[in-house]
Amino acid sequence: MLLDGASLWFRSFYAIPEKVTSPDGRPVNAVRGFLDTIAALVAKHEPSRLVVCLDFDWRPDFRTELIPSYKAHRVAVEAESESDIDVEEVPDTLTPQVDMILAALRRAGIATAGAHGCEADDVIGTLAFTEAVDPVLVVSGDRDLLQVVADDPVPVRVLYVGQGLAKAALMGPAEVAAKYGLKPDRAGTDYAEMSMLRGDPSDGLPGVPGIGEKTAAKLLVEYGSLDALEKAATTKGSALTPRARTALQESADYLQAARTVVFVKTDAELVEEGDDRLPTAPSDPAGLERLAAELGIESAVGRLATAFKW
Repeated sequence: MLLDGASLWFRSFYAIPEKVTSPDGRPVNAVRGFLDTIAALVAKHEPSRLVVCLDFDWRPDFRTELIPSYKAHRVAVEAESESDIDVEEVPDTLTPQVDMILAALRRAGIATAGAHGCEADDVIGTLAFTEAVDPVLVVSGDRDLLQVVADDPVPVRVLYVGQGLAKAALMGPAEVAAKYGLKPDRAGTDYAEMSMLRGDPSDGLPGVPGIGEKTAAKLLVEYGSLDALEKAATTKGSALTPRARTALQESADYLQAARTVVFVKTDAELVEEGDDRLPTAPSDPAGLERLAAELGIESAVGRLATAFKW
């Protein structure tokens, strides 16, 4: 089980009121919600291995150098010394809770993984792509990760929790293909290429003018791939409409860049902490107990212990 850490603790933060605080008054709503989410997922799906995947760089240079608008609308500019740096807009009361969550994971013995200069998506892509033994379940509220669904060499499924855990949708190649009108044998790649064509305002991707989601899916099914579609746009006599042909030709530079920006990396150099096997006991029981008392999250830690059978 691969958890998209930031996606899940953002959702926990907004799902639980900030009035949930520690004994000393600090908000712990995201901490409690995130631990409860892990407990619920482990209890239901019973994974043998678990990794919380982290954003070491939520807006990597290798993506913004190609498409500067990538996630640009989420940026807050902070002055540091004589230069300005881009930081992600995060609620003030969530930022300190991320450190609390990481401390809880460390003391519970739950593995984490990140990669320098990469997003959690790239960590998930790498772990899913390189897994050759166990089925993989990715849990995220980010549709971008639907591109990792696969049947071989192991089943890779995405539990999409964009509408909450209670309404989670389990998506594999067949489900992605059915929902978006794509080919089952190429559903993950097709989904990513469809995203490039239609664009994605939430990620700052402009897309190809005049090509929406349904048209993009139809063209990919008809021509087989984005490469073949672009080749058809420059081939006399192809069945593409003049409008689509022109739009694709004029978007050639964008589409070339979008391939690197949209596809998750499958070869990120991972920085891993902890054993990904499900812990049979907390790695630091006394430390976890102290942290639970300090933050007033004893009940959440108790639910975690029940789910892990500690």
